[in-house]
Parts: sequence; C-alpha cells; structure tokens
Amino acid sequence: MDELIRHFTFAGRGEVDGLDDRFPRYNGYPKEVYPIIICDGARKSAAQESTFAMALWNFTPPCMSPFQRSPPVIRCEGIAANARFRPAYQARRCLIPVNGFFEWDTLETGRPTQPYAIAMKDGLPFALAGVSGIWRHPSGIDIRNFAVLTCAPNEMMAKIHGRMPVILHRNDYDRWLSPEPDPADLMKPFPAALMSKWPVARRLNNDKRGDPEIIAAIEVG
Repeated sequence: MDELIRHFTFAGRGEVDGLDDRFPRYNGYPKEVYPIIICDGARKSAAQESTFAMALWNFTPPCMSPFQRSPPVIRCEGIAANARFRPAYQARRCLIPVNGFFEWDTLETGRPTQPYAIAMKDGLPFALAGVSGIWRHPSGIDIRNFAVLTCAPNEMMAKIHGRMPVILHRNDYDRWLSPEPDPADLMKPFPAALMSKWPVARRLNNDKRGDPEIIAAIEVG
C-alpha cells in the first residue's frame, strides 16, 4: 500500500490508513474491497481534490436491485450512451492503482487455459480506468463500489485475449478525474511496447490472497 501511496502522490491518503495488514495483495477477485482514487467535492481540480478510498469491486448503479448482476468490468464502447452506466462515467470516474493484473489465454479453445501476469516494463505501478458509485443496500448501508473499463486489446494482449483493461498514461490521470463529461479518446489500447507479460502457475484461481510466488514466471510446454 505504501508503494502505491508514494507513486500516486497527488492523491490524499483518504481511507487507506491502517490497512498495512491487508497489503500487499498479489491476487484479487471481484466482490472484494480495494483502494481506488476518486475526486469528490466540486471536482474543480482533480489534483487538489483526489483521494484514496476503499471500494467494492462490483459495480452496482443506484437503479439496480440487489438481485441483478453487478458487473466487475464494463466495455468502454458505448458507455456514454448507456443509461445504466452513463451517470457514473460522466461524473464519477476513478483510477484503480495496481502493480499488475492477470489474464487467461482464451483464444485457442474459447476457455481459460493458461494465466499470464501483465505489468509495466519499468516495474512501476500504474492506473486502470474505472467508474465508481455509491449504492444503498436495502439495509440502509451505503456501499462504495467500482468497475474496471475494458477496450480492444493491443498487439501483445491480442495474442491471449480479446479484451484488455483501459490503462491510462500518467499525464492523463487528472483529465480522467476531471468534470469533462466524455474523455472518450483516453479509452484505447495502451502501447504494448511499454508492457510485459509472462506465464504463471494455474493455482491462481485457488489462491485469492496470493503470495509473491503467485506472480513468478513459469515455463510452458
């Protein structure tokens, strides 16, 4: 957690103090709580107003009932015209700070066969583009939640999967968090030349918290 805070210095510590016992986390699943960066208040300046917040990875728009499926990822294509997701996209965009993510090779068989770890070549943390919101549970509890936006894959990701998360350049963080209603040009494949991927062990699906070994490279036949 400290590494993310040091890298995203423009964001206030917000709700992340006292969470050192929960991080680092080497694996992650939907319906778990993660740190995101939001811009609350008047949103006049993302650099001044942004802060870390804890949120559930499972986006539930206010209009949805608890019995409807809540998506952990949302396709970026058409989001500005989608009545369910447009309000969050226009006014409650967020950054999801990570050191990397996993993706399964699904292209040859249509089902997951081999997991890969994906990160930046320079090893530094980076941010995925997301939308966030507050959903009121029938019990009256307000739950902050978020979803990751996805786009078409770059040439590296296209070798294993038909989609990839929207990864933002550092210079675009402020604009993504700004009041601009439709920064559509930011939702595009990140340059493959800046990224790296390597195969990891299949135990990924059975180890929710993970340990450093879960991201170790393996040889595949």
